[in-house]
Amino acid sequence: MYKTLIALFSLVLFTACSPEVGSKDWCEQLKEKPKGDWTANEATDYTKHCLFKSEDEE
Repeated sequence: MYKTLIALFSLVLFTACSPEVGSKDWCEQLKEKPKGDWTANEATDYTKHCLFKSEDEE
């Protein structure tokens, strides 16, 4: 029981510290990650938010 609670708390803690998808920090973080390790969602979000950033997102 306690191991499950600790695991869930750790997951929430680490998720809360991640930069927001599409932010400059997130784009930089993903740029450093090997492209072979990207998920399909990360690749799509990177293309949308980092490569083809729209005027209203700036």
